[in-house]
Amino acid sequence: MAPVQNMNELNAIYGRLWDESYPQFQNGVFQLDSLILSPEDQRRGITLLARITNPVDQEISYFLNDANSLEPHQYYYPASDLHLTILSIITCVEGFHLSSIDPQEYAEVISNCCSQYHPIKIAFRGLTASTSCIMIQGFPDDDRLNSLREDLREGFSASHFHHSIDSRYPIKTAHSTVIRFQNPVGDSNSFVKLLEKYRDHEFGVLEVNQLELVFNDWYQTKSNTILLDRFRLAERQ
Repeated sequence: MAPVQNMNELNAIYGRLWDESYPQFQNGVFQLDSLILSPEDQRRGITLLARITNPVDQEISYFLNDANSLEPHQYYYPASDLHLTILSIITCVEGFHLSSIDPQEYAEVISNCCSQYHPIKIAFRGLTASTSCIMIQGFPDDDRLNSLREDLREGFSASHFHHSIDSRYPIKTAHSTVIRFQNPVGDSNSFVKLLEKYRDHEFGVLEVNQLELVFNDWYQTKSNTILLDRFRLAERQ
C-alpha cells in the first residue's frame, strides 16, 4: 500500500501549493526573482539529479511555448536545464567552491546506493505553483524514489563529508520547475487561464535510469553547471 499512500501524499502537497498560489495569481501577485541570469549571483552547490528527456521534455516545451507567447519576459527553463532533483547534497550558497570538496568521495557514496536500484518510472501529470514559479507535477510509480533518497541520506550521514541535505526542507516530491517570474506579469487573467488549461495535462512518463552529480547554480543553468559523475541504475534481470 506504500505507493498509494505516497500518491495521496504527493497529491496533497501539490494541491496545497496550488491552492495557496492560485488566488494570489488571480489577484496579480507574483513573486519576482531579481537574481535570474545575474552575474552577481554566485550561489553554488552540489546536486544529484535526473535529466528530463523525451517524451516529457517535448510535451513540456509545448506548454512553455504557449506561456511564452503570453508572457515573453519571464524565465523559461531551456530543454538543456530541465531536471528532477533527486537530492540537494550541498544547497547553493555564496562562498561554496568545488575545490572545497573531493567529488570522488561523494560519487562513491552515491554509486553504492544507486547500484541497488532499478530504473524508476515517473509520470508527469498536471502542474502546480508557488508564487515565484511554475512546476510540473511528477508521480513515481512506486516508493523506490523515496527509498533511494533515504539510503542517500543515511549514506551521507554516516560519512564525514560536508553536506547540507534537507537544510531547507526534506524533499518529498518529484516535480520539475519550468518557469520562474522575473518581471511583472502583464496579463494575469490570460496567464491564469493557461495554467488552468494545463492543470491536469498529461506530460508523459519518464524512465529514470541514469543520474548526474553536478556542481551547479541555483537554477541549474547549463553554462554554470559542471558534470562531476554519472550513475546508471541497475538493469533488471
